Amino acid sequence: MILSSNRSTRNWILLGIFQITWLFLIWEDTIIGALWPSLLAITAVLLTHRVISGLLLGAFAGAILIAGGNPFLAFESLFTEHLIPSLQSKWNVSVVIFTLVLGGFVALLERGGGFQALFSLWMRNSTGIKKKVQWSAFLLGIICFFDGLANAMLVGRSITPMAKQAGVSRQKLSYIVDSTGACIACIAIISTWIAYQLSMIREGYAQAGIPDAQPFTIFIQSIPLNFYCWFTLILLVVVIARNWNIGPMKTAETEARAFTGDTRTQDSSAQLPAAANLWRTFIPLLVLIASLLLGLYFDGAETGPLSLDSIAQAFGNADAAKIMVLSSIVSALVAFLLNYKPVQQSGTAPVSVFQEGALKLFIPTLILVAAWTLSSTLKTLGTADMLGSLLTQHLSPTAFPVLVFIAGTLISFTTGTSWGTMGVLMPLALPVAIEYMALESAGGLPLDSFIVAAVFSGAVFGDHCSPLSDTTIVSSMACEIDPLDHVRTQIPYALIAAVTAALVGFLPTGFGMSPWISLILGAAILVTLPILFKQKTTS
Repeated sequence: MILSSNRSTRNWILLGIFQITWLFLIWEDTIIGALWPSLLAITAVLLTHRVISGLLLGAFAGAILIAGGNPFLAFESLFTEHLIPSLQSKWNVSVVIFTLVLGGFVALLERGGGFQALFSLWMRNSTGIKKKVQWSAFLLGIICFFDGLANAMLVGRSITPMAKQAGVSRQKLSYIVDSTGACIACIAIISTWIAYQLSMIREGYAQAGIPDAQPFTIFIQSIPLNFYCWFTLILLVVVIARNWNIGPMKTAETEARAFTGDTRTQDSSAQLPAAANLWRTFIPLLVLIASLLLGLYFDGAETGPLSLDSIAQAFGNADAAKIMVLSSIVSALVAFLLNYKPVQQSGTAPVSVFQEGALKLFIPTLILVAAWTLSSTLKTLGTADMLGSLLTQHLSPTAFPVLVFIAGTLISFTTGTSWGTMGVLMPLALPVAIEYMALESAGGLPLDSFIVAAVFSGAVFGDHCSPLSDTTIVSSMACEIDPLDHVRTQIPYALIAAVTAALVGFLPTGFGMSPWISLILGAAILVTLPILFKQKTTS
């Protein structure tokens, strides 16, 4: 009865908040009105714990603002101008197919006994099994450097079965998966991101009247300055090594350990698993990784000598949407053939197992569709453009990098798109940095590289932890967890990395400190944080 009353109260609150949307019509062309759909969506998700309905509520509010307050026109346009076009996007469709096929792919590997065999092999020496599983997720995330979404889906679906047995919470696994996804893709010189990143750098220089710039060189120079990505990865290593669980993550890990039991007390004298069981898992995973890498290269490669630059350009030119779908289908066929007999012996048809695995991810993919619909309304409202313009005006050269980073975090968190943030901020901020350098206001610093890194760092922050981000949603559903639980447990770590990046990275480098000193100092701070908090760790 109390629960029903609480739900009724929350629904009335949401209805009241939604009705306020009409009041925002008077601020439609201001930053207040442009931010309202995002704020409404986040509030709705937090109050109701229903991600799909919260995102759609925010999208509808945005449609009402666009339609000038006409609810009937807004309802029609929500479908015709935002929902349906998002489903017609080649990239979005490929993400849905890739996700569903990979769900069936992992279900075949799990039912075939390969994950159980691998877990049994690790359990020969069961001390520290939780850390072994976490390190495996981290290393596999590093290996799958070529795309953020593919990384999250592949690593999450591959490691989740073993994480459950080892007593690693799904919240912890999704944090590891998400932290190695966009961060690695953003700083990798060979990835599906590289073409867009280079095009944004080129656009920024073009806006400054320099059409013949060398964007790849600027990108290389910005890599060590991408403080948020580096500090996120360093913090992740610290969290795994020291088992440093804070805030909601501490509760999640305690509950997972209590549910599973202490794995160190299990019998470690079991016989080694059959080699065939291991290879039935390893071969399909290797096929998936290799087909993605080789497919991206050969699809985008041009004739000419092989070099690091040509490989990076090939990955950038490749049709990543097509390659993701084809590689997932090929890998699923390999998994089907190798695991057909053991799955059939378990009493279930392999086709049924594949279907169950795919359908298990059907509802979570609807969250992605809702997020894309909301993003479409935000784009029409010009939310990112307004926020970017507001936050990059009248800035001093020394404070410029840190303020651009903060602007990027706000835009990416409220819109849920890293690429959109890059597309807005880079053409705005890079010409300002170049102008400062021409006027010698930058004090001889390569301010253009600093700004490129600040834009990328700020963009990845939202991609990493915004409840509206597709990478956040994919990471959570790959690890079989509600996106809101993922955001709650991950955001304390994201904020630690962001604050460190701002105060130890972008702020002092803006005043002339060497970025290498900032990296070393930031790493030292992150390593000592568990000691300063004096938390008792367990292995």
